[in-house]
Amino acid sequence: MLCEEKLEIFENGFEDGKLHLRIEFYGKDTRRVLLAVLRELYLPEYGKGYVYPFECAKEFWGIYMEPREIKAEKFRPNPVKFMNPSIMKRLENAVLESHAPEDVRSLVRIDGAEVHRTKRGLLALGRNFILREDGLFITFNKPSARSLILKYLGMADED
Repeated sequence: MLCEEKLEIFENGFEDGKLHLRIEFYGKDTRRVLLAVLRELYLPEYGKGYVYPFECAKEFWGIYMEPREIKAEKFRPNPVKFMNPSIMKRLENAVLESHAPEDVRSLVRIDGAEVHRTKRGLLALGRNFILREDGLFITFNKPSARSLILKYLGMADED
């Protein structure tokens, strides 16, 4: 669905031609996180009153969410000290269980990712993906999107 001249919303993500940003999720539903990201991206252009891309995406995805429900969190890193084969295998299994297409899975480089421990299990932060052991898998084409997604990642646990 086209929500702006260059913003396309699709079932598992969005692509913004103006910002040259594409974010997709596989596995665990993270549309609430993506809604928060969209609102933040377009807030400067629209102001706090009515952020059209946010409202359009809500309607397309069938999600009722008010702006006041958006909760940003500060990411508190808890890095894994030693990468071992067991950790690698757990993360590789999480990628497989996400049911992402093969071409997406082939882009994931777990061996080069930062790995952290969270209350939900392991969290791998790559240059173009965020992967959590509980089935959350988000891909993006710009490394700068990672910090924006991490800011709202806690909202994925509210469903």
